Amino acid sequence: MSAPPPGPAAVRARRPALRAPGAQPLLAVVLLAVSAVCALSLGTPDVPPHRLVGAVLEGDTTLAGIVVTELRVPRLVLALVAGACLGAAGLVLQEALRNPLAVPEMLGVSSGAALGVAAPLVLALSLPAAVQPLLAIGGAVLGGGLTLLAAGLGRSPSAVLLTGAAVAAALQAALLVLMVMADQLDLQLIYRYLLGSLSARTWDDVTGLWPWLLVAAPALVVCAPVLSVMRLGDEDAEALGVRAQRARLAALAIAVVLIAPVTAVCGPVAWVGFLAPHLARWFNPGAGAVRWLCWSAVWGAVAVTAADVPARLALAPVETPVGAWTALLGVPAGVALMRSGGRTRARRATAGSTAVPAPVPGVRAVPSGAGAPRDAHAEKSGGGGPAGARPAPAGPTGTEDAR
Repeated sequence: MSAPPPGPAAVRARRPALRAPGAQPLLAVVLLAVSAVCALSLGTPDVPPHRLVGAVLEGDTTLAGIVVTELRVPRLVLALVAGACLGAAGLVLQEALRNPLAVPEMLGVSSGAALGVAAPLVLALSLPAAVQPLLAIGGAVLGGGLTLLAAGLGRSPSAVLLTGAAVAAALQAALLVLMVMADQLDLQLIYRYLLGSLSARTWDDVTGLWPWLLVAAPALVVCAPVLSVMRLGDEDAEALGVRAQRARLAALAIAVVLIAPVTAVCGPVAWVGFLAPHLARWFNPGAGAVRWLCWSAVWGAVAVTAADVPARLALAPVETPVGAWTALLGVPAGVALMRSGGRTRARRATAGSTAVPAPVPGVRAVPSGAGAPRDAHAEKSGGGGPAGARPAPAGPTGTEDAR
């Protein structure tokens, strides 16, 4: 005989140690601290960890102090902010479209923002640096707007995703045309930009992101409860008073505000919006969109900060784009998390279907297989047989035996 399926207690007992309560904050803090110390200490010149606090707070005027305060600290802050924005935007898109593959790279948003920044560079248009975020937002709105228009203004989540992949491919083709038109120097700049890079970023790049974050943060607070309702489906969301089509458009607008300024400064850092939401769900599968949104931002910051360390040091003195490392590590890790989450849901469904139902007060359980034993007194009086059975009058609760 085959063993019975595991019950809910057995399924809970198989939970990995990393998914225990309290493990997620501890792991995130440890990874973030290790990545931050490595980002500030390692490089040319090397700065011992015990000198970092003095170099940052005391205004060290040596070469090591200037490198830490003027180059490495703004780069670290930019990695944290960019990763948090991309992780939150990824969860907003996935929940609004109810698809774990809905990422900025597949909806034309990132490609449109990159096109808006790369076009003036190739066409030799001299524009101030403050206009670049506006160009990126315009390109992101163009990509997202084309996706929604081609998909019927977001009436179907699956149609939005498929159409977004086609729009992203068309915008990437336009980028390739621009790269053919560019000279050798501009081509190298565009190539590094399209892969996503934090190289040579300063405090001016960091301060340029704050106005957009002040707009996006309140919108995320308002959007998070609506995302929890949209997970039920369009019909159920409409029944609860949420207009699904308008909510989907608003979610895409919030994602554009989060993605476009980051893309203008760092380029399209790939697949952070795919990995971070899956990490948030894997550690706490029973939570809602509000908690997932917070942890998606945290894991996005951890992913970009951790990926920037090998991007800067793996092939030193040559720096590799951070987007290459996030794509190299993020795609297989995200797929593994999706498979693990699917197996967990399957075990829960199996345990729930084989669970013994709780007894209802006043109703006697009947053994399976054999018929219910007949009462001896009823058998003698002829009331227990099939032919002579009469319905017993129901008591006040409708389940009591007649006396």
